[in-house]
Amino acid sequence: MPRKYIGGSGERLTVWISIAASTVLIFYGYDQGVFGNVIINENFLETFDYPSANMQGVMTSIYNIGCFIGAMSTIWTGDPLGRPRQILLGSTVIAIGAIIQTASSTVAQMMVGRIVAGLGTGMNTATAGVWQAETSKMRSRGKLVIIQMANCITGFSISNWLTLGFSFAPRDVAWRFPLAFQIFFTLCIYALCPFLPDSPRLLIRKGKYEEAYEVLAALEGHGATLDSPSVHAQFNIIKEILDREHISTYTWGQLLTGRGPSGVLRRMILGAWMQAMNQISGINVTSYYMSYIFINALNISELLSRILAAAGSVDYLIFACLAYFVIERFGRRKVMMCSAAACSTCWIVISIALGLSANGGDEYKLGIVAVSFFFIFFASFGMGVLGVPWLYPTEINALEMRTKGASLAMSTNWIMNYMVVQVTLPGINNLGWRFWIIWAVICFAFIPITYFFYPETANRTLEDIDRFFESKPDIFIHRNKVAIQLERPAEYIEADERIVRAEIHIGEKKRPESISSDHVETKETV
Repeated sequence: MPRKYIGGSGERLTVWISIAASTVLIFYGYDQGVFGNVIINENFLETFDYPSANMQGVMTSIYNIGCFIGAMSTIWTGDPLGRPRQILLGSTVIAIGAIIQTASSTVAQMMVGRIVAGLGTGMNTATAGVWQAETSKMRSRGKLVIIQMANCITGFSISNWLTLGFSFAPRDVAWRFPLAFQIFFTLCIYALCPFLPDSPRLLIRKGKYEEAYEVLAALEGHGATLDSPSVHAQFNIIKEILDREHISTYTWGQLLTGRGPSGVLRRMILGAWMQAMNQISGINVTSYYMSYIFINALNISELLSRILAAAGSVDYLIFACLAYFVIERFGRRKVMMCSAAACSTCWIVISIALGLSANGGDEYKLGIVAVSFFFIFFASFGMGVLGVPWLYPTEINALEMRTKGASLAMSTNWIMNYMVVQVTLPGINNLGWRFWIIWAVICFAFIPITYFFYPETANRTLEDIDRFFESKPDIFIHRNKVAIQLERPAEYIEADERIVRAEIHIGEKKRPESISSDHVETKETV
């Protein structure tokens, strides 16, 4: 008896998977924003004996160490547990961390809570994007991941407005309730993930063919059954690539030294560095510390700083949503490069405004310029450098290695996140306006890196990307038409058509008597 899922089948089922994956990202976005607003609360500072700027930075950034470890752990737990159960585990761990943080009265206790919550966030963020990508159709994959990232910013915005509202609450309620509110998102995950399917690609890799057929039929929708030619064609395309890659027969040592299948190590590095670019753009300078920056770098009052930070999160959310309309139309490469150029320009203007202000300029007018370009930076980042690095590792990695590749990419994201958050407060205090030049230079560097090294993944199936790297392309791909063209390459369309014709031919010769015998025949044929 086929399983019943929330939403039934087809596009509605895909939407519900997207809602569950997006809830994970709302969770992540909330966690990113909440603590930076908590640490400027007077009662919080009094409770923890007025920690120094360095200690505040450690309390904030130690969360990312937990995230790093959590993301790495999915290398070993991600495939055995499957996508939905891994997310359930991660969300439970975050709830435990939230309880510890809410009950904290010492710095050590708070840091333990931060690390535990980070463990769960790392697990979730390494899993949600892969789950979404592996259950999406080619032309909607990018848009759905962009929706996830827009929901991440929704969580970030919620944290800003909630902490603003509770800043008027009495004493420790002002900061304990926002930390406890993380548990709400865990309950949302509990209500969704147990009733949604696992990735069909993972199920095929684990040899669970019958369940994989059920999920493929459910995702196909429009009355598709386990016997439908389109379902069998999808199954065979995925299994053919898996059989060719057979990466599970290689050791980690062989893979990391380049002795495994062609391009595996390169693909893992491309995915990991794309995630690194997301973090070293400077976004978490603003995400974690926007209120702090307005207070300490621009001399704005606490209340106005909170209001501006909350308004900035809405600006960020609007442009993260607008990325939905460009990610497939213009492709990953162009969107990433244009967004990086705009981000670099914003940091340059902010550096000039703060530099002039520090050297006797009109502090009020130059402060307006700086605040305006922080808002423009949010818009620029939201249109590209936000979403592309989260989407790309789920697409670029080999089918057998997608969990491990995504785990490595997310671990890179979190360790870079830790570095950025750790250096921000000392950087602002010691370098002043010069601190912002660093991010301008780094963002500009993303343009040539993307142009020369990153192949386009828009308008390709995940199996197309496997085929591209099987052809052993040069490291520099900017002159490779197949690598950079936006349209799906004709040779990949023809390869899929051959498999479909073969499946139809087999079906005409012999209709299976039962689902189980059909699975055996498919396996033998492939």
